[in-house]
Amino acid sequence: QVQIVESGGGLVQPGGSLRLSCQASGFALDYYVIGWFRQAPGKEREGVSCISSSDGSTYYSDSVKGRFTFTRDNAENTVYLQMNSMKPEDTAVYYCAIRDDPDCSDAVEDYDTWGQGTQVTVSS
Repeated sequence: QVQIVESGGGLVQPGGSLRLSCQASGFALDYYVIGWFRQAPGKEREGVSCISSSDGSTYYSDSVKGRFTFTRDNAENTVYLQMNSMKPEDTAVYYCAIRDDPDCSDAVEDYDTWGQGTQVTVSS
């Protein structure tokens, strides 16, 4: 059974850091495009970052570029989102998702399987 599980969310002060994990079972993550998305209360789900299955290239939304880093550990079948210099606007439920395509996309509808989400709250 294909399953992905996010973890690592929590409460952090502005300027602080968190690292989110997304671990897969039932398939190998490196065969798929992996995307990180977030959804704040009352807002649409938006793309945050993506890693390509073709060459491992990473992409970031303008709002997180320079602050967030997407990495992959093939041996552990896990990807990570390191979030630094966090802002209150980063508060959201964060999801990882997989896409059966070699190219990155920031569109929710392009992804096939989703994790359960993990809450991230940035507040003083």
